[in-house]
Amino acid sequence: MKLLVFTRYPEAGAVKTRLAGALGDAGAADLHRAMTEHTLRRLRRLQARTEVWFCGGTEGAMRAWLGDELNYRVQGPGDLGERLCAALRYSFERGEDKVVVVGADCPDLRADHVEEAVQLLDHHPVVLGPAADGGYYLLALRAFHGDLFRSIPWGTDRVRIETSLRAEGLGLEVGYLEELSDVDHPEDLPHWHRVVAPGRGSCGSPGSPVARRGGRRFARE
Repeated sequence: MKLLVFTRYPEAGAVKTRLAGALGDAGAADLHRAMTEHTLRRLRRLQARTEVWFCGGTEGAMRAWLGDELNYRVQGPGDLGERLCAALRYSFERGEDKVVVVGADCPDLRADHVEEAVQLLDHHPVVLGPAADGGYYLLALRAFHGDLFRSIPWGTDRVRIETSLRAEGLGLEVGYLEELSDVDHPEDLPHWHRVVAPGRGSCGSPGSPVARRGGRRFARE
């Protein structure tokens, strides 16, 4: 099984722009940095070949941030559907039998969600982790289906339902995980702070303590 983590290099003004009004450009970038590190910590115990697919920055900058233990690949051009399509095609063309893709903005995502998705793939060709905003925080496939990503209204509350309808039209039964919440808007910030342990620093704010763990830089939990 291969795990693809989609994220961006945390450059101020280029990430989490919908949160900049509440946090400022630098604060939004710091939050994105903290959420990516949080996601990778939670998924670290998985027995999976993990690749970080990134936008912005360079591979060198990503390695300086997250360490040399991970594999890195540039997402490339296009909308989210085109970038997902390219990453999944790349993986399946190299012989993968199951591929799971997650983002870095769902603080409740855990390793057991990925494990459940892999188990569901034994009975469903497509698995989705529904997000409360109408998108999805996880996608798992056991074969490449490029049509799943064409003409989807990305960034809207119709992403999940349109993807499910597209899968149905292709004769692909979808398995579902539990619904979780993303952090994309200022009103989502209390959820982030409920998930991270209170009293251990304001994760995502400037000056949050950072520790070196196993060759990666991670905000303290």
